[in-house]
Amino acid sequence: MTRMRPEDEEQANADVIVPLTAEQVRQLREHQPLLSIWRVVGAQALVGALVALLAWWISARQAVAVSAAIGALAVVIPAALFARGLTGRLASANAGAAVFGFFLWEMVKIGLTLAILFAAPHWVKDLSWPAMLVGLVVTMKVYWLALGMRRVFYPTGPTFKERTNVC
Repeated sequence: MTRMRPEDEEQANADVIVPLTAEQVRQLREHQPLLSIWRVVGAQALVGALVALLAWWISARQAVAVSAAIGALAVVIPAALFARGLTGRLASANAGAAVFGFFLWEMVKIGLTLAILFAAPHWVKDLSWPAMLVGLVVTMKVYWLALGMRRVFYPTGPTFKERTNVC
């Protein structure tokens, strides 16, 4: 019988995957909470409104503000629909349904964004393309903020059950 070298034995032991206990998962979630998709959508709506107000303040033209707002809405409305689709009961039925739902709702989100952008010239007589694109891009960049600003976008603190002591 051949004996393994100590370093090979350590490597073999390191490759073994040990599942986490329920308590370890709870502790992990306390230190690394899940991203709240609804907080991201809310922040996108807020940023989009601020961009539209800023466009109105800078240009003093309603058409520019509405153009920026349409650009923001081309991100917010599809993102809200996507979030609703991903957080529904059917999305968590099983892993296959979750993956299929993700891709389905992502395609719906892309299609709705394109539809809003194509319809924008019909909705606003003097559409400002630069303002609409600024509203679209700035609102879309909220996704990056969500990754960097943990305290704002990641819910922390006690859950509702813990606050109300309901079991």
